[in-house]
Amino acid sequence: MARQRLGQHFLSDENWREQIAREIGVSRNTSNFSAVAEPKEFCWIEIGAGHGEMTEHLAGTGRPVIAVELDPPLAKHLQRMATNFPNLTAHHADVLKTDLSALAKGRRVRVYGNLPYYITSPILHHLFEFSDLIDEIHIVIQMEVALRLTAKPGTRDYGYLSVLTQYFSWPLIALEIPRGAFRPPPEVASALVSMRVPGAATTLPTDDEEKFLDFVKLSFAQKRKTLVNNLRGISEPAATRAKLAELGLAPEARAEELAVRDLLSVFAKIRA
Repeated sequence: MARQRLGQHFLSDENWREQIAREIGVSRNTSNFSAVAEPKEFCWIEIGAGHGEMTEHLAGTGRPVIAVELDPPLAKHLQRMATNFPNLTAHHADVLKTDLSALAKGRRVRVYGNLPYYITSPILHHLFEFSDLIDEIHIVIQMEVALRLTAKPGTRDYGYLSVLTQYFSWPLIALEIPRGAFRPPPEVASALVSMRVPGAATTLPTDDEEKFLDFVKLSFAQKRKTLVNNLRGISEPAATRAKLAELGLAPEARAEELAVRDLLSVFAKIRA
C-alpha cells in the first residue's frame, strides 16, 4: 500500500519496467546489458526501491546492488528478496542522510531511482555531493521537473535547477511515462531522465563548486532582473557591466539567457 506522506507511486506496469530496463542497460533483452557490456567494477545504488519493481532487473545483471528504502515494511520485503540475490543488499535508510561512498565501498556508482516528486531537488543535491564517484544517474520524476533539469537557456523552464544539473551532468529525457504506469497513478505525467557524469563541473576546482552554486542562486534570485541588478550585493553595477563586456556578453544579460559555461565565465570574472 502506497503511503501518501512518502510520495509513493509504484511502477506497476511490467512493460514500462522493461522499457526503463532497456534504457539503463539492465534488460537481458538488449545488447547494452550491463553484466556483459561493462568489464569495470561498479555497483548500482537504487533509491526508493519500493517493492523491488526495478530491483530484480538491476540485480539480474550480477552487479552489486544496494537498494535504499525508507519505508520499514518495504525495506523488510527487500531484505527477504535479497535471499534470492546474493549481490543484493537492502539498506533501510533515508537516502538524504546516507553516505553513498560508504555504500559503494570503493566501487564506481550508477544510480537508479523512482523518486518521490516532492524531494527530487534535495536528492539531486545530495547525489551531486558524490559526483566524483558516480558515472550515471537514471531517475523517474515528474515531467515538469524533468523539463527543468534539461531546459536550455532562454526557455521558460531554465533556472537554478537546470544549471545545477547541467553543471554536474549531461541530462536528457530518455522516456516519457504515462500516469497509468504507476499505482496509485500520480496526478501528472512522469519521465525517465538519464544523466551522464561529469558535466561542466570538470572545468572548476572542487573547492569552488559551492561558491559557484551560491553565485548561480544569486544570479537567478529574481529571474527577470539582469545580472547587473541581481549581483549588486557582490559586484558594483559598473564593474559587472565591464566584466560582461570583456566576455562579449550584453550589459543587460540575464542569468536565464546564459549557458552553464557562460555563467562559469562570469563567476570567474566577478571573483577575479
